[in-house]
Amino acid sequence: MEQQVFETRIRERLERLYGEDQAETVFERLRSLVWRHRSLRPVPSAPPLWSATDVLLIAYGDSVQRPGAAPLRALKDFLDRRLAGVFSTVHLLPFYPYSSDDGFAVSDFRAVAPDLGTWADIEALGERFGLLFDLVLNHMSREHLWFVNYIHDERPGKDYVIEVEPTADLALVVRPRSTPLLSRVRTPRGMRHVWATFSNDQIDLNYRNPDVLLAMIDILLEYVRHGARAVRLDAVGFLWKEFGTSCIHLPQTHEVVKLLRDLFDYLEPGALLLTETNVPHRENLSYFGDGDEAHMVYQFSLPPLLLHAIHTGDTRYLCAWACGLEAEPPPPSCTFLNFTASHDGVGLRPLEGLLPDEEAERLLAEMRARGGFVSMRATDAGVDRPYELNISYFDAFRDPAESGSDGLIRRFLLSQTLPLALRGIPAVYFNALVATPNDPFGVERTGMTRSINRRTWDGAELEQWIDRPDSEAGRVFPEYVRRLRLRRRFTAFHPEAAQRVLQLGPGLFGVERTSLEGGQRLLALHNCTAVSQVVPADALPPGGWRDALNEPPVEVEGVSVRLAAYQAVWLVNDA
Repeated sequence: MEQQVFETRIRERLERLYGEDQAETVFERLRSLVWRHRSLRPVPSAPPLWSATDVLLIAYGDSVQRPGAAPLRALKDFLDRRLAGVFSTVHLLPFYPYSSDDGFAVSDFRAVAPDLGTWADIEALGERFGLLFDLVLNHMSREHLWFVNYIHDERPGKDYVIEVEPTADLALVVRPRSTPLLSRVRTPRGMRHVWATFSNDQIDLNYRNPDVLLAMIDILLEYVRHGARAVRLDAVGFLWKEFGTSCIHLPQTHEVVKLLRDLFDYLEPGALLLTETNVPHRENLSYFGDGDEAHMVYQFSLPPLLLHAIHTGDTRYLCAWACGLEAEPPPPSCTFLNFTASHDGVGLRPLEGLLPDEEAERLLAEMRARGGFVSMRATDAGVDRPYELNISYFDAFRDPAESGSDGLIRRFLLSQTLPLALRGIPAVYFNALVATPNDPFGVERTGMTRSINRRTWDGAELEQWIDRPDSEAGRVFPEYVRRLRLRRRFTAFHPEAAQRVLQLGPGLFGVERTSLEGGQRLLALHNCTAVSQVVPADALPPGGWRDALNEPPVEVEGVSVRLAAYQAVWLVNDA
């Protein structure tokens, strides 16, 4: 992007955010940040945004621990030895000093938590893997210096929070929680009430104050200088508040995302923005803008739809959703992040409009029977509604009435293989990769239901677990890694390669992917039922297909294919 075009766009965005009177002053301050960054880091070359080899790993800095080693070094050692050539990028969940929520109540945005390691440890991890950092830009910890300064009416921070009279009408505000929206704060000026969307320890920042935006941009650019190839905008949908509105997805919020995209396009071509908006599908897609906002958005509807399809053997709702994606693909230079498990739970708002309420309720009942929890949110009518399912994605496929683990492992591997075929970039949560079951002790210890899926591992115990061929992890990990390695070989899995949903009949799900240059076609077929099924010849495109996924390969008889229960095949035609 040329400098003149960049500066014109930024000025226009700042005018829309802060008005003409403030815009020029804010622009000059922002330009100083831009040139400071330029002086510290020369303009990089513009690499391709992504390729067919891109697969992302989601991990906490202390996911793997070893006595006498900083957790970040223990994680790097495990990844170097076990997962080199499997993942292109590591999403390192918040590694900053924090006070709660396993890192998402940040008390210092610019530091590495000393109990995890140092910036040098993170940069060492970045020598082999691309890195994705979180910018937790909606809120801060009560322990952050900015909040302490707010209490004492000092800068910086005195105007960084949103004070609200407790009598204010906030009925229209969309809530992701059932906890109170306002948090009481005792100050020398008396009792105050401040906006706290997520918890009493996560105080929302006031982006109506341009000082907040500039501070966060400075932090964002610092993350890039520390090696971030991509940045995740955490809870970005709630960023801007206007009384009398829903305070979610406001035009000003989208304007901020566009401004950050302009900064990346100008300063860091090849760096990526990922938005985190755990909301209904159509709202989530709005963060692509016209191709001028996020490079990537999560497929938040995929995890619950996939759970439902495999549990019921009914793929109608999954297919209907996927057909909608086919009809409205991402804008150029944008793509999806396809995931199932994550450090958070399985979002339920993304099911709205995609799955009937009675089907969702039945699914949640099954998940509770498997040890899961359902967290709630408050609606504007004062009614609590399901917001998030908290369960290990591995144990979500465990049948309490089933003896042995064969069915569990087949169902789980199917759930992890199907997303690998979808248009976009796959993202794999560390605990799913190693088949981690529910951690009820973590829930008991922290009092947070999300802790059920946030177990950390002793490195020696983990390696014994995944090396035992008779253990559940020992049966999942090697096969999962094999499939991930295999996926990187196929150009048809490029994030922008065309996708067509195949009409295969009840219980089946299939997509055809075609490489950008058209030289490779791949049919990914999935049986989401507990019985063998035949994919008939008339449901598949003609071609000389061969199974490239299974060992030994599934036989292709003519063009029809017989799939065992919970089996996936990748049929490739390189002609």
